[in-house]
Amino acid sequence: MSDASGYGASALSKDLPGERERLGSIQSSVDDFSTGVIRDLGLAPDWRCLELGAGAGSIAHWLARHCPEGYVEAVDNDVRYLDAGDAANLTITEADVTAEGFEPGRFDLVHARFLFCHLPERDELLARAVHWLRPGGWLVITDPYQLPADTSPFPVVERIMAAYKRNFERHGADLTWARGLPALLGSNGLGSIGFTGKPACMGNLDQDRWRPLISKVASAMVADGGIDRCDLEEFERLLAEPGFVDIPQFTLVAWGRAPQVA
Repeated sequence: MSDASGYGASALSKDLPGERERLGSIQSSVDDFSTGVIRDLGLAPDWRCLELGAGAGSIAHWLARHCPEGYVEAVDNDVRYLDAGDAANLTITEADVTAEGFEPGRFDLVHARFLFCHLPERDELLARAVHWLRPGGWLVITDPYQLPADTSPFPVVERIMAAYKRNFERHGADLTWARGLPALLGSNGLGSIGFTGKPACMGNLDQDRWRPLISKVASAMVADGGIDRCDLEEFERLLAEPGFVDIPQFTLVAWGRAPQVA
């Protein structure tokens, strides 16, 4: 993601403890969901793919394995967790994705996950990404849609999720932007619009994916005054209870296809 958004020095910075764990939690919970969507679009061995905000690289490596006759370019503003390894068709590029200009009509797939919602210039980047597609190419964007905090049945979760949303909004993020994705893809000239979602599990013992996400931003939320350490301790106690399960977000993915050449 872009340093211009302020995240290079914020709670999502890779310089802070817990970022690799946070990325691992995301990968373990939604990789199968993401790759299933891409497969269903007709992924072919010769596709040329661009992975924006590649994070720890699981999707980039998956694409490289499934497109052996094509190639994958994985872009992130900090590539310390990215390594092409023995994937000869995978290129790692360290760049600000909001400033990077790619050749128009180059890619069969442009994919981004949990990136656009964090960028103040998200709509403009989406419009540029459309132009990077080859005729018939696909743009696939995955982002969270946070449910209203006050709908949680657990008061401490209500407080924590409200603070969580405020923390990211301070850096220009919009955790509800994903709702408008299908319409935005269509208004930028893409067709074959589709979308689906996956509920995010908080609690339910080893099914939980939220402990590392909350832990990463806990100090920032406390400093902001929305919660205190007692709230965090209560949250930890809830996570240990078998009966604690909540759904604070949905992961939404939307896709659209560039027009085919007549």
